[in-house]
Amino acid sequence: MTAYLEIKNLHVKIADEDTEILRGVDLTVNAGEVHAIMGPNGSGKSTLSYVLAGKADYEVTEGQVLFLGEDLLEMAPDERAAAGLFLAFQYPVEIPGVAFMTFLKAALNAQRKARGEAELLTPDFMRMVREKATALNVTQDMLKRPVNVGFSGGEKKRGEILQMALLEPKICVLDETDSGLDIDALRLVSEGVNALRGPERAMIVITHYQRLLDHIVPDVVHVMSAGRIVKTGGKELAHELEKSGYAAFTEAA
Repeated sequence: MTAYLEIKNLHVKIADEDTEILRGVDLTVNAGEVHAIMGPNGSGKSTLSYVLAGKADYEVTEGQVLFLGEDLLEMAPDERAAAGLFLAFQYPVEIPGVAFMTFLKAALNAQRKARGEAELLTPDFMRMVREKATALNVTQDMLKRPVNVGFSGGEKKRGEILQMALLEPKICVLDETDSGLDIDALRLVSEGVNALRGPERAMIVITHYQRLLDHIVPDVVHVMSAGRIVKTGGKELAHELEKSGYAAFTEAA
């Protein structure tokens, strides 16, 4: 199988501080696989997602990250995105004054340009957005509003899944996508994620709770504690955690 993401002995601290958050993470994600990363607050799950995306607040002190065989850590955040890495945020930010449709078109054409592809003309772009938005229950009203301004939690997450559908990334990192969602919104968002699963795309789903994994069923489940992955198993591991909690793993770490 083709390895899309290879993380080897990754150590990360907060920039300008001595606080080490990731303490030797090893993880390989192959094409077509969905990996879930579970763990208690403060275990390093979100930090891992930010480091993969290129957030500047963190410093890698040791280790290697390969994305499609290339050194991910040497790429700028926009280069990572153009190469096919997508991060869905736990709390998507609002961008007042920028229409959602304008934002989507700028993002898509920036990536196409970076890959040497022709930019999409407005009529073609509009057709593509309408088709994908309808499937994700993203309304025309949402597309006209400023990015995430006045959106409910479910609307913000559906908006991010629409971005994924348009950009067609190679690997999607979903940082606590279930955060703030009610049961109906969770089902809608999960259906959108599942529609994007396929042999040419891999996913990392970061979550505290097993309930999300009832909808987005993972191939592999990892438990993270104290900055490292302490156990790996199949989807049944998520059910085990739901019953027993993280205490045993926290003590072991």
